[in-house]
Amino acid sequence: MTANPILSTIRSIAIVGGGTAGWMTAASLAKFLKTLNVGIRLIESEQIGTVGVGEATIPPIMEFIRALGIDENDLVRKTKATFKLAIEFRDWTRIGHSYVHPFGQTGFDMGPLPFSAYWLKALREGKASRLEEYSLQAMAAYTGKFMRPIQTPNSPVAGITYALHFDASLFARYLRDIAEAGGVERTEGRVKSVSLKPEDGFIDALTLESGERIEADLYIDCSGFRGLLIEDALQTGYENWNHWLPCDRAVAVPCERTQALSSYTQVTAKAAGWQWRIPLQHRIGNGYVYSSGFASDTEAQDELLSSVEGKALADPLKLQFATGRRKRFWNKNCVAIGLSAGFLEPLESTSIHFIQRGITLLLTLCPDRNFRSAEIDRYNKILGSEYERVRDFLVLHYSTTERNDSDMWRYCSAVSKPDSLQERIDLFRSHGRILREDFELFPTQSWLFVFVGQNIMPESDDPLVDILDPKVVNDNLANIRDVVHKCAQSMPAHEEFIKQNCAAAVSV
Repeated sequence: MTANPILSTIRSIAIVGGGTAGWMTAASLAKFLKTLNVGIRLIESEQIGTVGVGEATIPPIMEFIRALGIDENDLVRKTKATFKLAIEFRDWTRIGHSYVHPFGQTGFDMGPLPFSAYWLKALREGKASRLEEYSLQAMAAYTGKFMRPIQTPNSPVAGITYALHFDASLFARYLRDIAEAGGVERTEGRVKSVSLKPEDGFIDALTLESGERIEADLYIDCSGFRGLLIEDALQTGYENWNHWLPCDRAVAVPCERTQALSSYTQVTAKAAGWQWRIPLQHRIGNGYVYSSGFASDTEAQDELLSSVEGKALADPLKLQFATGRRKRFWNKNCVAIGLSAGFLEPLESTSIHFIQRGITLLLTLCPDRNFRSAEIDRYNKILGSEYERVRDFLVLHYSTTERNDSDMWRYCSAVSKPDSLQERIDLFRSHGRILREDFELFPTQSWLFVFVGQNIMPESDDPLVDILDPKVVNDNLANIRDVVHKCAQSMPAHEEFIKQNCAAAVSV
């Protein structure tokens, strides 16, 4: 007998945990499931803190903001945000060396050949400039500039690609207001126990410390590293990737801002990990991500506090984590989103993106009460592949370093790479080819900037590059570089753009 599609529609959703993951999920589901009259309830406790140190994002966050109908200037003001065009890597390839990974398009293709193919050949022949000079985002970031896209024909300013740095706790609070206005019911409390249905192992109900019993059709686990539902209750299992990405701890502290607002995230390699610097309107976010196998907690904290630019504004926050992911993000009638689903260190600012992807994919494969395996399996396959591709991109930074000045960097150079990453490196070393997988986050230009930044260069040119007229190639490269430089020079200063459009209210 075929199930009745009307009677099987999801009626209720329980979200366990608030913070960025919980309130992003709640706000999204409230908006896009509104006409289905689904009851959405979020359970969180003020007694349980949120991690809330992930303040840097990547361009897809702008799609999330626009999809929810959020006024961007209002959000920037209320989260004390700044704009982000790139990530700068200092001392990663070797001490004293730096490179940038910018957003957006770099150059343009010629016929069947990508920009990278003819730029790489011209560079080898001494006829091309640094890769960054063909990226508007890179040049604007270097000069402290920013503007939003404007419709100017045949100009790179029409395609400016950007993200945000924001105060994660303020972002969660902003989304909470949206979610509650959309009908989400917030319950203050802590989950004491989770009961499972004996016939199929699905989650049956949650019992709070107050004694209240909460039942739902679908449960969303946003409880953080613990994975209260997905792991404690359902015993889903975890795939640990620390042998490739050895950092397992972090210490974070905000400090006073003493410099002009930069429009990029800065990450600096250290002896046992790396340090981030994230500019907000009212402060600088700082953190040291490190391996406990190569530095003690005290050493890491001392290293961080000695290198921040201004007075510390709070006590250092310490975190422990295991890099990796759940073996299943969606198990039975429970979906893990955020840190409960997995954790990849914020080197490329992907933490909030994975929250967004989990939500988007859940809406794409929205279940009914039958919870058919087709949707669940597809969800797990797609998201699992995306985690692995980002994992490879992060491992690329560690495993191809030229540094051998500390035990950690010697370990990273010696460890075997994932086969999927080694294949990418081999393809690029051969003829400079970069092939993008389905559902992959980072575009080919991202891989190009990191390959070149880490001093990985092809042994031969793409054979097809010889079909191009060398004079046309040289003229195009010169024109791209000239236009990029002129556009960057004409942009307003990042700080001035914020002052004119979206400055946060000054605290008194």
